[in-house]
Amino acid sequence: MSFKKLNTPLKDALDRLGYESLLPFQKKLIPKIKSGKNLFAIAPQGSGKSTAIVISTLQILESKAFEDAPRALIFVKDKQAALELEEKFNEFIRYMDVRVFSAYDEPDIEQQKVSIYEGVDVVIATPNKLFKLFKITGINVSQLKLFIVEDAEFLLNSRDFNDLIRIPPHITKCQYLVFASEFNSKIERLKDSFMSHSDVVRAAK
Repeated sequence: MSFKKLNTPLKDALDRLGYESLLPFQKKLIPKIKSGKNLFAIAPQGSGKSTAIVISTLQILESKAFEDAPRALIFVKDKQAALELEEKFNEFIRYMDVRVFSAYDEPDIEQQKVSIYEGVDVVIATPNKLFKLFKITGINVSQLKLFIVEDAEFLLNSRDFNDLIRIPPHITKCQYLVFASEFNSKIERLKDSFMSHSDVVRAAK
């Protein structure tokens, strides 16, 4: 996939950050995400999965803010993963008006609800925190375009798995993307809930 096919603010960010080309797995994956398919993206660490999440999200959101409700929910395993992914987004959105917010288990949930209510485009959250926010109507999913799970191996924890699968039944329509290093039995079980119509994209061996 050529950078020419990306929106202008995203191309400018890639140029500013010194990206000359995509990694092999990114070249294979990002066009399929752009097509709108639900995907399991399976590749080892170092394949560029996190950067692919950022690029694909900004491409689909057209690298600009829109109204108040989140248009992308990204699930991560813990606070550290949330902050690391938020930092990656911040590198790209420095000259955009896209709003990214991290929600994890430590801060006051009412304050997080207020922050999200004031308007965000991308919410990065642990499954437990986002489900709690959802229960107190702190998350409006009416404008949602992307539901993403980063490094989905953490779903081996039953609580995380159960919290995650409670949310899709309340979503009318969006694209689902699950990223992982391997396609284990727990991740495959997501086909029984919100990934029944999905393709698997694997890194070349």
